[in-house]
Amino acid sequence: MVRIAVDLNRCQGYAQCAFLAPEIFAMHGDEALLYDPEADDAPREKLDRAAAACPVQAILVDAVEPGGLEPGAADAPAEGVSRAR
Repeated sequence: MVRIAVDLNRCQGYAQCAFLAPEIFAMHGDEALLYDPEADDAPREKLDRAAAACPVQAILVDAVEPGGLEPGAADAPAEGVSRAR
């Protein structure tokens, strides 16, 4: 499993992530980004490409051990929303 965090203050709604990994990221309207913060490993290659393609580098992807969080990891919200400026 991987844990995904999007810096919603940085995200500008360019939607490159939604284009490259639609299983995880989706645009809601023109400005709001929705994403699954705990995706399985199946689309990992797409996820890495989506994170790398973010023009403002707002996406962080970390591996998580099954059954628990890495030490010191913060709980992510069930759904992230960003409003582009």
